[in-house]
Amino acid sequence: MRRLNYIFFLIFLACLAASCSTTRTLQADQYRLAGNKIEITNSKEFNPNLLTPYLKQKHNGWSPFLYVYNWVNGKGKGWDKFVQKIGVAPVIYDPEMVDSSIDNITNHLEYLGYYGSDVKSSIDVKRKNVRVTYSVSLGKQYPIKDIEILLPQSGEFAQDFLADTASMRVKPGDFLSESALEKESERSSGAMRNKGYYSFSKNYYFFEADTLSVPDSALLQLTINEYTRNETPKDAVPIRKFYFDTTTINYPSGLKIRDKVLYGLNTITPGETYSESEVRNTYSRLSALRIFSGVNIGMNQSDTNKVNASISLTQSKIQGFKVNLETSINSSGLFGISPQLSYYHKNIFRGGEQLNLSFMGNFQFKFKDNVRSNEFGVSAGLSFPKFFPLPYRYFKGAVPRTDVNFSYNYQNRPEYTRNIISTSYGYVGNVKSRFFYQVYPIQMNIVNLFNLDQEFYNTLANDPFLRNAYQNHFDLGSGGTLYYTTNSEPIPKSTYFYSRLQLDIAGNLLSAFKPLMQKDSNGSGMIWNTPFSQFVRAELTLGRTWIFGKKDGQSVATRLVAGAGYAYGNSSALPFEKHFYGGGANSLRGWQARTVGPGLSALDKSFVIPNQTGDMRLEANIEYRFNIFWKIAGAIFIDAGNVWTLQGADTAENKLARFRWDTFGESIAANWGAGLRLDFGFLLLRLDMGLRVHDPARENRWVGPDQWFRRDGYALHFGVGYPF
Repeated sequence: MRRLNYIFFLIFLACLAASCSTTRTLQADQYRLAGNKIEITNSKEFNPNLLTPYLKQKHNGWSPFLYVYNWVNGKGKGWDKFVQKIGVAPVIYDPEMVDSSIDNITNHLEYLGYYGSDVKSSIDVKRKNVRVTYSVSLGKQYPIKDIEILLPQSGEFAQDFLADTASMRVKPGDFLSESALEKESERSSGAMRNKGYYSFSKNYYFFEADTLSVPDSALLQLTINEYTRNETPKDAVPIRKFYFDTTTINYPSGLKIRDKVLYGLNTITPGETYSESEVRNTYSRLSALRIFSGVNIGMNQSDTNKVNASISLTQSKIQGFKVNLETSINSSGLFGISPQLSYYHKNIFRGGEQLNLSFMGNFQFKFKDNVRSNEFGVSAGLSFPKFFPLPYRYFKGAVPRTDVNFSYNYQNRPEYTRNIISTSYGYVGNVKSRFFYQVYPIQMNIVNLFNLDQEFYNTLANDPFLRNAYQNHFDLGSGGTLYYTTNSEPIPKSTYFYSRLQLDIAGNLLSAFKPLMQKDSNGSGMIWNTPFSQFVRAELTLGRTWIFGKKDGQSVATRLVAGAGYAYGNSSALPFEKHFYGGGANSLRGWQARTVGPGLSALDKSFVIPNQTGDMRLEANIEYRFNIFWKIAGAIFIDAGNVWTLQGADTAENKLARFRWDTFGESIAANWGAGLRLDFGFLLLRLDMGLRVHDPARENRWVGPDQWFRRDGYALHFGVGYPF
């Protein structure tokens, strides 16, 4: 019966696709551009994708909304306008664009150093679809045999320039290309500006290449003139070294901030040699203060060899509130809501100190049922724009911020009540807005568990592993997060990659004093009559998002998450709050949070409201995103993964929860789904429905379409922002 359901479902999808056309709206003499292909006929090493940006007419690829656009009925007005608004129009093939593309490709190949390239096109027409193939025969390349450098002899310039030639990126043996010469002139001129040559630019560089004197080679001559490419010799002015003179900082009169802070972050020092990198450092340091929406540094020549710096600062919004809300409901009727309200002040003590206050809740319940789970939390954080206890002068680049955080969390579940007090001290910063770090040398948690339900307590008594996870404990250790991204813009407009590593280590320092401590019945050392935890926990996230089809907002986002924790020494189990879980609006969207796993385990009935966790987590996600119309976008996604245990008693139930290679495939939970997004640019509201495909907790793990909308077959999630 299940196979028949799959077959009928596939037939339905095939019929839906076949019933539509992507060329139905075209006129008799029009064709749809269905594809472009670039072939390199005389080289296997050259990447043809490098030439794709130079095609004058690009096809818009496959999209389900190409079919939607063609659902017109020919009557105009309402339906036709609606369909064409939400659909994606086919690209109409233009032969003249092919000729322009050939010219573009030929010119770009010459820019890359391929002289006399041959580019031809061929057209393949099937019905109303056209595919264009560009056959490229790369032209001749000339290796550079020798480089001659001619420099002005007045002043210090020649000596400073020659000292930098060891860093030149164009050297004898390299192939001659305008692209390489352009990049080298930009690099070299930047290096000279850092040596004091204010306003010096690539326009002072003149290149001449001789490809006739030596067969099949090029002799390159680099000349630095005292006039630019847009000038003549009569405009020549000696290239001089400059020095910083005065620095002034201007900011709105209504902003209350200590001048000492601003001038402490400034690295432009009067009397020192002009350096463009010092100007950039000052810009980065003042921007990192977080209270300015604009930082403008103007340099003005004040003398024959001096420049003044004028720094203008534009104030951003100093304080405000942020609201976040996530809700979910599954097919069993369990409803969850997680509101969060935050307040921030970016200049609380008039020195760029940022205060953050946050209030959160997490409530789970079933309608017409007395079962409830309530969680409340409050956190406070204070961030200082300096690295305590060191002063600003110890940092030439971006100055790390010092963070002090405190939080209190109250959890009231049917099985127990728990209080968690946490505090941390550490440093936060970034390197070139690509590498971000949070390092906390001190992290402390105090967990107090009480009001245990008797039946739940009896369950714990039969499993030492769970019993040790659900006990009072004291954590003292270190941790941090390292994050790298190729694009740090709030809303990236091009393909990007990111990675995040989170690490926590606790108990190692305290273990050195364990012989002096009071012990509990298990021999564990105690602090304030509470056993201290000893463990290591790490989680790695890798993600890549491909952005294409800018006009129709198409992108494919992927993510891979791997995490594990291990208790040792003074602990036999990870503290429960350090366990991993799956499911929810940002995880496996076919399940609510904490309702999947661990491993092949069935739902733990000792928890009135599900609370499935483990020591290890693996998860993979892929999501195709596209615009629909106006500010409404859609998504189709697939999520797969689970959590597992690594420690615990060798009971039959724990063996199902344990990570094992022989049952790894069976224990993977998987779902697919679709969602809608309302994107206002500054705020994105998201509604996702996840449908289970493979459920490790079931006896028959594969879930067919006939079960998707039944009990334990789906989950619905509302969230703010993208899931990853």
